[in-house]
Amino acid sequence: MNEAAVCAGTFDPITMGHLDVIERASRIFPRVVIAVAASPGKNPLFSPEERVELVKKCTAHLSGIEVATFDGLLVDFAKEKGVHVIVRGLRAFSDFEYEFQMALMNRKLKSEIETLFLMPKQDYSYVSSSNVRTVASLGGDITQFVPPAVAEALKNRFA
Repeated sequence: MNEAAVCAGTFDPITMGHLDVIERASRIFPRVVIAVAASPGKNPLFSPEERVELVKKCTAHLSGIEVATFDGLLVDFAKEKGVHVIVRGLRAFSDFEYEFQMALMNRKLKSEIETLFLMPKQDYSYVSSSNVRTVASLGGDITQFVPPAVAEALKNRFA
């Protein structure tokens, strides 16, 4: 079996919490595919291409990282990439019910793909992309919640 995992999300934008989970996954798996969901229904602030570039900048210090966009079922994307593990971050207990349901659905769709839950550092358990976007849009300091490249991109977007 290929020792690889996929970390998926909209990453609009990538936060320190996302990055923490990706770093943890990269210590477990020699290859981590970061799947940036197109998610047009969420009306993302950044285009898929912009999000891919930000993720690449923020993960450049890690080895074995691939970044790609996807649109469709994550289990299909994982199978296409030869990946058998989906890594999902759990920030708080409130995330668990949704993530648990998704993991069971994914198992039903592709039983050979497992879901592994990782928790970010406690410091990031309350950080979400939507909260970061809101704070940034109102001129607040988001530097403790996102990598520098993201802070710069948000500053430029809301200037």
